[in-house]
Amino acid sequence: MRRYLLDEHIPSIYLTQLLYHEPSLTVLKIGNEGAPVRSTKDPEILKWCEKHNFSLVTNNRKSIPQHLVDHLAAGHHVPGIFTINLNVSIGLIIEQLLLIAGASYEDEYVDQIVYVPFR
Repeated sequence: MRRYLLDEHIPSIYLTQLLYHEPSLTVLKIGNEGAPVRSTKDPEILKWCEKHNFSLVTNNRKSIPQHLVDHLAAGHHVPGIFTINLNVSIGLIIEQLLLIAGASYEDEYVDQIVYVPFR
């Protein structure tokens, strides 16, 4: 099953709700035990995600795409980046992240940025 690392700017309610609806899911948030520390730079977060096989959940639409380009150009990979819109219903975002976690192939989103909710 997919594992998620939530960016430090994602409200903690997302972590709580993901685990409430799917307790077997592995979800960490930057700054929590076992995850990168707060204020870790985006390139280092992508390296951490690659090393630990976590998909990044972020609301960073500005710099993450370029960081991903640089990461891939350096020969690295990521299991996937899910960019969420914080102005959309939490319920819809949680529903779609759970769908992705439960119904996708492990390598389905490798090296991709996917915008959630789906369009």
